[in-house]
Amino acid sequence: MTTPTLLVAGTASHVGKSTVAAGLCRLFSDRGLVVAPFKAQNMSNNARAVAVSDGDGFGEIGVSQYVQARAARVTPVTDHNPVLLKPHGNGASQLVVHGSAVGTNTAGDYYADDWHRARDAAQTSYDRLADTADVVIAEGAGSIAEINLHDRDLANVEAARFTDADILLVADIERGGVFASIVGTLELLPADLREHVVGVVITKFRGDPSLLESGLDTLEERTGVPVLGVVPYDDPGLPEEDSLSLPAGGEWKTIGDDDGVPDSQSVTIGVPRLPRISNATDFEPVAEVPGVRVSYLPLDASLAGIDGVVLPGSKNTVDDLLALREAGFDAELDDFDGPLVGICGGYQLLGERIDNADIEGMGDDETVDGLGYLPTVTTFSTEKRVEAVSVEFDGAGPFASVSGPVTGYEIHQGTTRIVGDAARLAGDGAAVGRVAGTYIHDLFANEAPRDGFVNAVYEHAGRERPAVKNETADPYDRAANLIASNVSVETLLDSVGL
Repeated sequence: MTTPTLLVAGTASHVGKSTVAAGLCRLFSDRGLVVAPFKAQNMSNNARAVAVSDGDGFGEIGVSQYVQARAARVTPVTDHNPVLLKPHGNGASQLVVHGSAVGTNTAGDYYADDWHRARDAAQTSYDRLADTADVVIAEGAGSIAEINLHDRDLANVEAARFTDADILLVADIERGGVFASIVGTLELLPADLREHVVGVVITKFRGDPSLLESGLDTLEERTGVPVLGVVPYDDPGLPEEDSLSLPAGGEWKTIGDDDGVPDSQSVTIGVPRLPRISNATDFEPVAEVPGVRVSYLPLDASLAGIDGVVLPGSKNTVDDLLALREAGFDAELDDFDGPLVGICGGYQLLGERIDNADIEGMGDDETVDGLGYLPTVTTFSTEKRVEAVSVEFDGAGPFASVSGPVTGYEIHQGTTRIVGDAARLAGDGAAVGRVAGTYIHDLFANEAPRDGFVNAVYEHAGRERPAVKNETADPYDRAANLIASNVSVETLLDSVGL
């Protein structure tokens, strides 16, 4: 018997597919079903380290499938996202198959040399998931109507075919032109997939729903596809899948500034918007702390009014270091005297130098000088560390008040060693005075280091931290409630045979 599978596809990127899929994962799990999230191919530098499905150790998957597994109450594994493309720069991406990096190539080389291998890996993973699940909630990528890619669209067209999935089409009304995008997408779908579309969900709606009724009726009459729901604009608080949610390189974006805490009692933590930023979701838990704003900064921004700085991860540390210098952000850091933390690639930036830089960067230089805030040297190699970690955190630097166990994950190339007078911080990390660096992603998801760093920033700013508790509900339940309240879930269950 074929395992019921629902493919949550979109009319475009960033229309809300991940949120709809996560909400359905939690809703179906609430009904006692064993739910398996699945994305045949993802493109994102926001990854998580999870257990390898068919072997030992850890591998990488995109953050959206990690989130959906948590929503489904199942252990995240590499089968949930068997193929991951991590943009590296200059049109090239690192290819990760079943959690392991297997090479770096351009889109043309990928389709010519590796696509069939990736497709086989995706089908293998799906078959394993389907063997033990009551239902598979698959997520597409971008638009399912990219007609130039229909013969090689692994995440959408190919996945829909080898899973024999029913298709739920998601469209974002905030962009404008939602009716045209839905009709156009359905018109451009291959005929065999058009027959599998069971409904449409419109997302990010603001205003009076009655104003949509005539348009919805006409849409259903024209296409024969029912509109199963209109979801209001709301953010349940799930981690973002990729950098589309971040500002472009020359723009600002501040999150966490809608918590009701007055500016006089708040602090701002600056995060430079590196061109190849990765794992930007590391900072979302900090922005959820009442009184804390996280500002993603253009590299030419001033640090005036910034109370703490965190250098984020990078898919290409060397080239981002050069970009940071070219924009003058290093000079701004020289004049900044507040708490300064680097995570993963950001930690590598803080050291004295980077050896074997030509392995990571696009240039020919074998050695590149770092920012020089920590007495460390990073040496790159072709080997990659991917591992979930649990370490004892002995506080130092901006984390001086912190101690105890910390969990997270590491995904990086290169090793970093201390070559001078510095305190060792949580395994391979280092700290001197107000500066600290660590390889641990999801560090701020741990309460102790999050609060320790926030307290250090408040102390430097000379402000008293407000005694306000964060009452935010579980984001998986919020996503489920958002879908349950606005989408005909019973119709979906009937459509997939449950």
